[in-house]
Amino acid sequence: MIKQILGRLPRKPGKAGDSRDAAAGVAAGNGTEPSNSYSVARSVDSGNKRAGNGDYSVPPGVTPNPVMNGAVLYHSNEPLPAFKDVAASEKQNLFVKKVNLCCAVYDFMDPTKNLKEKEVKRQTLMELVDYVTSANGKFSEVVMQEITKMVSINLFRSSSPAPRENKAIEGVDLEEDEPLMDPAWSHLQIVYEVFLRFVASQETDAKLAKRYIDHSFILRLLDLFDSEDPRERDYLKTILHRIYGKFMVHRPFIRKAINNIFYRFIFETEKHNGIAELLEILGSIINGFALPLKEEHKLFLVRALIPLHKPKCVSMYHQQLSYCITQFVEKDCKLSDTVIRGLLKYWPVTNSSKEVMFLGELEEVLEATQLAEFQRCMVPLFCQIARSMNSSHFQVAERALFLWNNDHIENLIKQNYKVLLPIIYPALERNTRDHWNQAVRSLTLNVRKIFSDHDSAFFGECAQRFNDEELKQQETDSKREALWKRLEEMATSKLGENNPSGTPNGKSSQAAG
Repeated sequence: MIKQILGRLPRKPGKAGDSRDAAAGVAAGNGTEPSNSYSVARSVDSGNKRAGNGDYSVPPGVTPNPVMNGAVLYHSNEPLPAFKDVAASEKQNLFVKKVNLCCAVYDFMDPTKNLKEKEVKRQTLMELVDYVTSANGKFSEVVMQEITKMVSINLFRSSSPAPRENKAIEGVDLEEDEPLMDPAWSHLQIVYEVFLRFVASQETDAKLAKRYIDHSFILRLLDLFDSEDPRERDYLKTILHRIYGKFMVHRPFIRKAINNIFYRFIFETEKHNGIAELLEILGSIINGFALPLKEEHKLFLVRALIPLHKPKCVSMYHQQLSYCITQFVEKDCKLSDTVIRGLLKYWPVTNSSKEVMFLGELEEVLEATQLAEFQRCMVPLFCQIARSMNSSHFQVAERALFLWNNDHIENLIKQNYKVLLPIIYPALERNTRDHWNQAVRSLTLNVRKIFSDHDSAFFGECAQRFNDEELKQQETDSKREALWKRLEEMATSKLGENNPSGTPNGKSSQAAG
């Protein structure tokens, strides 16, 4: 009884042995080998339209035609044998039959519907996982064709459940919401596992497989990254990374396709669930770029990665984005000026949490920046840092002052202190006098001490210059106030001359009787 219960539970794929044990447990609990009276295989559309997620099983008692509406239908009244029960020469043929059986797609919105057929399909999928994992001979072209067809029918489906409203545009953090889980995941997970092991298998010849895992297939796979189910996106991330590594001919196309997804997200929709996963893949790809970097890769940085800082929902993928940006700077330190100026271009004005993220990313970029590149952008950079130091939001001010805790950044600043101290001294002075947060004032005093200890004479000059400018500003303010007061007095006296009776429009206070 326990085996029967456990056998019906969906299992997370792990090692090959886990899949084998699970399949064996289900078979033992039922006491029979997986069987099915029919199986259906649908041909995949050549376009980008996904197959519908309906119930494609043939009603009981109906004998299907070999060809119906362009779909090949396989009918069998006999249960399919297990792989161990057939000769080695027949295993690939049996594998194709089992793959075709798994082309049937069922309606999982109704958990009481087609229970037997769903269980048979699940058992068969687990057998396929075991077979692909343990295969010791090259997969034939027919096998490749049938696997990609089965994967397409099961995965390239219509969105279900319906997507939620785009809360990200309104600035709502979707991470706080419960992700929507696909009710068909008990089957989809094993389909993904079959395909992942097929792509990763040494028995899969990339030269043959690229005919079926082609550009159209890759585009439809990329479309699935918008799934709201994080489990599906995680599988897609692993599979696409494997495809990128195995099919070298597809690499430029994959990069371009991801590029286009980013463009549409940045400049049109600002809605996509899989940006973080796509950036995670790109982080690994960028890490493998050869030096010197191609112009194509630099354009990708400027036109796609840096503008990804613009959307309001950047917090959902900022960690992965920051890693990709830092990888570029570590590959070619000359890009740090481009990156820093790009960050300044998209610097948030009223979003404090986003500004804290930008300051954290800025620290990582500066840590990989050399002196020559730092000097190109340090003036506009420290004008912004000075504004952040004076932020009334204490976390923003703290994060800006924490930059001096990094030894490499502190050394860059000290080598250029005669340019930078005059820029940030007013911010230091204002924080010391007026900032409401005690921690910010303490950090400000620490930064002041760093400059004072490094060159006390120049620090005194900056202090004197600030005091002189403050006196000039006070004089200017006093003159402006005096001028406004004179103008008000002149306006009042002129009004009195034009209206000697003191009544509006010069009318007498006594009305004609």
